[in-house]
Amino acid sequence: MRGSSEPPLLLRKMDAAFDLISRLCMILAGTALVVMTVIFALLVYGRYVLNDTPTWVEQVSLLLIMVITFFGGAVGVNQNRHLSVVIFRSVVPSWMRIVFVVVTDILMLIFGGMMFWYGIQLTQFKWNTLIPLIQVSEGLRSLPLTICGLFVFLFSAGHLIRVFLKRDEREDSIE
Repeated sequence: MRGSSEPPLLLRKMDAAFDLISRLCMILAGTALVVMTVIFALLVYGRYVLNDTPTWVEQVSLLLIMVITFFGGAVGVNQNRHLSVVIFRSVVPSWMRIVFVVVTDILMLIFGGMMFWYGIQLTQFKWNTLIPLIQVSEGLRSLPLTICGLFVFLFSAGHLIRVFLKRDEREDSIE
């Protein structure tokens, strides 16, 4: 429900921090997308013009896909643009809609926490192994999962704080 007065300082600071994190995630994901486009153009040029295919492009693009996917997904959670099924919320009474929103946010909080926890373990496990052809740590493949798991956890916690303070302004959540 929308609050009628100015949001508390905690919410203003939380929103400012989350907006900054989201902007940085979008910049990082967008930059990764541009870099991937450029290296695929280089791959095509090398293969068909120079007749010499760069072998490192596939490994670098797999790293970039991880960045694009997970950082973009974290932004989606913060902006309430992530994939969700809203049909149930639109056909139930308003009081039940609130329950669905809270349950969804709790599930996302748990999911983000698990991404973070198991991402740390996976990153540590793989850190001392090198990716062939580019000779960087294999742990870099799971680092975006780890970082974005933390972001999903924080963004979901922020949504829950807003719901319980009756300051949730997400369009689809609560009337």
